Amino acid sequence: MTQFVMNRSKLWSRKSKEDKVFDLINFLFLTTLSLVVLYPLYFIIIASISNPDSVYNGDVWFWPQGITFEGYERIFQDNRIWTGYKNTVLYTVVGTLVNVTLTLMAAYALSRKDLVGRNFFMILFVFTMFFSGGLIPTYLVVKNLGMVDTMWALIIPKAVAVWNLIVARTFFQSTIPDELLESAKMDGCSNTKFFLKIVLPLSKPIIAVMVLFYAVTHWNSFFDALIYLNNEDKYPLQLILRSILIQNEASASMVGDVESFAAQQRIADLIKYGVIIVAAIPLLILYPFIQKYFVKGALIGSIKG
Repeated sequence: MTQFVMNRSKLWSRKSKEDKVFDLINFLFLTTLSLVVLYPLYFIIIASISNPDSVYNGDVWFWPQGITFEGYERIFQDNRIWTGYKNTVLYTVVGTLVNVTLTLMAAYALSRKDLVGRNFFMILFVFTMFFSGGLIPTYLVVKNLGMVDTMWALIIPKAVAVWNLIVARTFFQSTIPDELLESAKMDGCSNTKFFLKIVLPLSKPIIAVMVLFYAVTHWNSFFDALIYLNNEDKYPLQLILRSILIQNEASASMVGDVESFAAQQRIADLIKYGVIIVAAIPLLILYPFIQKYFVKGALIGSIKG
């Protein structure tokens, strides 16, 4: 650590006055930007464990006041939260598996120079980025396929995101050389075996990127569930969160034992903060494990080629 500080000090002393001013401005700007982005999340965390009266009176700014976990206790006593968690995990896992599988297969095929008509197929995919049938025609298609009020209505219509497909295709074009395929064919390797045994093991960065992109999309999605799902037992967590945050529908199991209406409103606000944290924790836990792959895959897939 001491050696690191000494090296940084020497590097700083060698810089010109203009470079030092530039670095200082960058540091101040990035620090301010980081605070602007991180403070709302920090405030939600401390507000979720503070006395609701202190939050309501505006006394909570930098430190929690009157620490209490009553909000979290009431949240986890509500069966809707557990049902929403279960549904969201199911939709995210199954949906991400379908998305990543189809995206990687399509991207690899479109990256192959020997695919007849690959430019035509790529144009068809890109066309859907700018033009779509709209909500009503899409709903009618989903209904005619018998997928309304099923989890497949949340997965099949958006099984492949074109932007992710382009990023993955660019990655394959930049990373998998044609000579590798030719060498594998000389050893009697089929296209399927080459994709499964060689391409996928070399594509961990882009797989991590696709998993993160699709998983975040599924985890945060509520609009499709709002349109296609009728049974509340199938609602994802974000749709339940929407009801609590926007429609102010804290269930009776959360605030039913509080007699005063004003106290109910304050506890309901405390519950809102807690629900936001509960919904965000899984993704905050997931990201650090795939960060190194995410940065590498996103840069290679979006810049090269």
